[in-house]
Amino acid sequence: MDQSARYSNLDLNEAELIKNGGHILVAYTMTPAAGVGYLEAAAHIAAESSTGTNVEVSTTDDFTKGVDALVYFIDEAQGIMKVAYPNDLFDRNVTDGRAMIVSFLTLAIGNNQGMGDIECLQMQDFYVPPRMLQLFDGPAKDITDLWRILGRPVVDGGYISGTIIKPKLGLRPEPFANAAYQFWLGGDFIKNDEPQGNQVFCPIKKVLPLVYDAMKRAQDETGQAKLFSMNITADDHYEMCARADFALETFGPDADKVAFLVDGYVGGPGMITTARRQYASQYLHYHRAGHGAVTSPSSKRGYTAFVLAKMSRLQGASGIHVGTMGFGKMEGGKDDKVIAYMIERDSCQGPFFHQEWYGMKPTTPIISGGMNALRLPGFFENLGHGNVINTAGGGSYGHIDSPAAGAISLRQSYECWKAGADPIEYAKEHKEFARAFESFPKDADKIFPGWRQKLGVHK
Repeated sequence: MDQSARYSNLDLNEAELIKNGGHILVAYTMTPAAGVGYLEAAAHIAAESSTGTNVEVSTTDDFTKGVDALVYFIDEAQGIMKVAYPNDLFDRNVTDGRAMIVSFLTLAIGNNQGMGDIECLQMQDFYVPPRMLQLFDGPAKDITDLWRILGRPVVDGGYISGTIIKPKLGLRPEPFANAAYQFWLGGDFIKNDEPQGNQVFCPIKKVLPLVYDAMKRAQDETGQAKLFSMNITADDHYEMCARADFALETFGPDADKVAFLVDGYVGGPGMITTARRQYASQYLHYHRAGHGAVTSPSSKRGYTAFVLAKMSRLQGASGIHVGTMGFGKMEGGKDDKVIAYMIERDSCQGPFFHQEWYGMKPTTPIISGGMNALRLPGFFENLGHGNVINTAGGGSYGHIDSPAAGAISLRQSYECWKAGADPIEYAKEHKEFARAFESFPKDADKIFPGWRQKLGVHK
């Protein structure tokens, strides 16, 4: 059934829709199934994700038609369509009237992904008007809170050198805590890898006190604060809270140095919101493990990594992994810096919409996946700043000297870029950075050809 007469209005003006503030706007790439007209398919998407069904029903009245989602723009040649969703369509909490990401996804993705007349549909961007923005939690903590703990300036406090305990699985409690201690002698921030939790060979209640002891010893030895991001992800919200409560009890006077990591894609929005609301005093670390199932550049369905990150700020993530923008081992390219810009800035142009955040706290870009000291200068140059958390596993534990030296090499790499120095010349005066060239020779050969002769390395 062609529903374009009701569920489309191509005379609507996007600037007016934004000015009036009554709609969330969503941009998709869409290809209809063979034999289906583009506008017809687009209107079916709008109908299915709002008030429509596949037949005329007797219960529809004039008020119902007033909250129809409407297709207001199509570009069939580019495969682009935009839909305006009235604010009132979205579900609100009974307890406090706040908005929900689950409702946004239920409507704007929902059944749309499985309709027979749609070959593929992927959300590329969305715009949230001021009133709806006010109804989302947003972050309670941001990178300035970590800078403050680390004794840094709260404006442009700079790079936070971090790692992931490696190997990601297989360490018993004592080796795990020792690995943390070794890194903290040179670095700032350690996170659990996403599968690390309460394995039988490394139970939380045994390993966490040892990790806290390692933190205290490293702080005593270095005179510097240290940070730990603990994975509290679980199927059950009560289990998640039990893990979080145990961590706060264990770290006691240093509990403010504990972030809570939640696998937000596999755990879902409910996990993120529970952590955000129950533990508003903790930095909320959104790990996006599994997201590539829908956000991979090869995918033609679901939504993009940009959309995932933008939603994370609405939900209240303090930081989210955003990939390495082509400089590490994960998919992505230099243009992915728009993901970081959208979550960290108060005003940003996305792929389709300009978003104002009206003072909502920023979400920190967390950079992880195959990074080391040699890859960082190019990354910083592309991004334009170093106000990120970087969790380099192999880049720390793969350093030829020690995990602490690996951590120091990461910091020196940032300082090198910040000073505008030539990396080879800088390495001559900074041992840990220089030894990173020998630690990662394949990267060194690719990024800095001729480095052996320049640094006097003959092997």
